Amino acid sequence: MERDGQLELYGLVADRLKEAHTRVRSLQVPEGVRMALSRKLLVITAAAKHDLADAARRLERLMNDLDEGRFPQDPDSDGSP
Repeated sequence: MERDGQLELYGLVADRLKEAHTRVRSLQVPEGVRMALSRKLLVITAAAKHDLADAARRLERLMNDLDEGRFPQDPDSDGSP
């Protein structure tokens, strides 16, 4: 029975990762920000192989950040307005 729950969580995380990648690709942000978000998604994907529940939590936080417009700083910008 536990295995069924794990498979269900895996399917949910896989679907959400797909959705997150699509959203990141469509964002109108500087390329440096898009790359930083893509790296976060790669880290979450790698984490899913070892700790699916932790990856699901990380992905949920990232999706909430996207929903609320919180993005990492552009590493290519000099910080000036």
